Amino acid sequence: MIDEIIADAEERMEKSLNSLDSAFNKIRTGRAHPGILDNVMVPYYGTDTPIQQVANITVEDARTIAVTPWEKPLLPDVEKAILKADLGLNPSNNGDVIRIPMPALTEETRKEYTRQAKQEAENARVAIRNIRRDANSHTKDLLKEKEISEDEERKAEQDIQKITDRFIAKVEAKYEEKEVDLLTI
Repeated sequence: MIDEIIADAEERMEKSLNSLDSAFNKIRTGRAHPGILDNVMVPYYGTDTPIQQVANITVEDARTIAVTPWEKPLLPDVEKAILKADLGLNPSNNGDVIRIPMPALTEETRKEYTRQAKQEAENARVAIRNIRRDANSHTKDLLKEKEISEDEERKAEQDIQKITDRFIAKVEAKYEEKEVDLLTI
């Protein structure tokens, strides 16, 4: 019973960490990486489709992303979708390939992105603490229903706290890595 609660908490904390990764991918650095376009949806035969399913996305150099649609008539739609995504990117096409130069970050935008990353990290920490609270309340419920002893409940809370500490340390490490990435010129 307790093992299930702990396993569930750990699984949910892992999902929070994955969510933080995807949030960090949306915060662009000065370097080009295909993850920036993850949320771009292209109208494809009347359905909004993720850009990865209608085009090949590659990194040409440190500051340029190349998007090659699999069907040539999609070129203007893909370009419009990138502009509409409001990522601060300015795509240009040559008839075959859309090139997206990554604008250099100013000191002000670096600080703003760092603040945004810090907020995302804090949201992840709060989510992990909420998961800890839920798991602890489940163990307290088991104690009230006399399904476990007080010692088992105390041990379960200690185990849940160790897991929580481990995941919060992972969040800190990811934030520090992102901060270094953002502040590197």
